[in-house]
Amino acid sequence: MAEDDIHEGGCVCGAVRFKTKGPPRHAFACHCAFCQRASGSAFSVEAIFPKEAVEITGGPLTTYEHKSDESGRALFPRFCARCGTRVAMAFEWVPDFLIVFGGTFDDPDWFEVDRHIFTRSAVKWMTYPPGVKLHEKHWLDR
Repeated sequence: MAEDDIHEGGCVCGAVRFKTKGPPRHAFACHCAFCQRASGSAFSVEAIFPKEAVEITGGPLTTYEHKSDESGRALFPRFCARCGTRVAMAFEWVPDFLIVFGGTFDDPDWFEVDRHIFTRSAVKWMTYPPGVKLHEKHWLDR
């Protein structure tokens, strides 16, 4: 794999580091109530990769299990036990993929957000860039 296909990042304190290989399958902004509360912001930027394309080192990482109000399925945010930065998240319904939170990349501009999800719960002042896909719910929901 070419050197430019590897992107690194980590938590605020530097205890957790990661490398991703290749482009994300998708990158999206999630406006669900869980992501708003967990990020302390209006939305969360998430890049989804095949699990084997993400290598996480250092730590320790803590995993929290959250049952979605919407689907009843589990989400597993993983965060640095020292500083609390959410680094990654796994999903019960897509076990072969892992989310890496966009703001944790050393260069968070290397990928493009291609969609916004849970727009029905977006803050009222949110505006969307032209050309991105908009979904009232999660596009992976079945």
